[in-house]
Amino acid sequence: MEYRTLGSSGTAVSHLALGTMTFGAETDRDGAFAQLDAFVEAGGTLVDTADVYSAGTSEEIVGAWFAARPAEVTERVVLATKGRFPTSGEPNGVGLSRRHLTRALDASLRRLGLDAVDLYQVHAWDPWTPIEETLETLDAFVRAGKVHNVGLSNFTGWQLQKAVSTADASGLVRPVTLQPQYSLLVREIEWEIVPAAEENGLGLLPWSPLGGGWLSGKYTRDNAPTGATRLGENPERGVEAYARRNSQQRTWDVIAAVQQVAEARGASMAQVSLAWLAAQPAVSSVILGARTLEQLRDNLGSADLELEADELDALDTASDPQPADYPYGVPGEQQRSRKLTGGR
Repeated sequence: MEYRTLGSSGTAVSHLALGTMTFGAETDRDGAFAQLDAFVEAGGTLVDTADVYSAGTSEEIVGAWFAARPAEVTERVVLATKGRFPTSGEPNGVGLSRRHLTRALDASLRRLGLDAVDLYQVHAWDPWTPIEETLETLDAFVRAGKVHNVGLSNFTGWQLQKAVSTADASGLVRPVTLQPQYSLLVREIEWEIVPAAEENGLGLLPWSPLGGGWLSGKYTRDNAPTGATRLGENPERGVEAYARRNSQQRTWDVIAAVQQVAEARGASMAQVSLAWLAAQPAVSSVILGARTLEQLRDNLGSADLELEADELDALDTASDPQPADYPYGVPGEQQRSRKLTGGR
């Protein structure tokens, strides 16, 4: 396992993180405990949860694991959680207001059975709450010792920049991470969000690194998924929907490129996909979201896989989202660059 800092903070984390969205839903308590044990035994340290995962059950399971394991085990863990999405049907039971975030964090700490978390992330942008109010609230959490670092999740490039610039101008605690969706199938964040994160020293914590299972090679072009898989249970699930991705030639070009590298290296397709993502600029830790212990063990095998330059190039070429000429294509890039010797 490799260790990196959480963005510009001094907190070190494993370059693979354990996501717990399945805990309490697709993974029961015993299975979750087994995943946590295996993850820590493999040298993993960053564990990521949220107050809305299984309506708080995920945090309860993580908290029960902390209580059941000795300090020499739990002390290794850098724990992250999030707040923002609805925790009740009330108008103030959602958002990034001081009122909601204060109650959300206190509820998370109660479920976890802890006095503080290492990283508290706002789960998405809130158009109704001034960013100043949100940042002041996060700053108060840090000063009170309830939170050690703060981060963002699902922010666009301009939202990220506004949050960081406002924090700097107001002397408030600065976000150190951004948790976006990122994978070989979702690279559009490289146009604005990744540069904004790099410019401001934020570490990326990519979620859905296998594109909802697509990059593990489990789905085929001619047969819709069935059975105990995420798309087998719900083929129209969100951005990972089978019909949408199956209709895109790029999806199958990427899968073919991943399969070719995997076969040449004697690795699984999931391991190749995770190794590619871990090698991308600004990535602090890649969040694994396994349903089973077997899936987690396979994912953890990517820690020993370092892709060669030609393999990275092949995957980059196959997965290039090919933006339009302006503003992200070659003509747009040329307008934003210049040679020090003059001319174009």
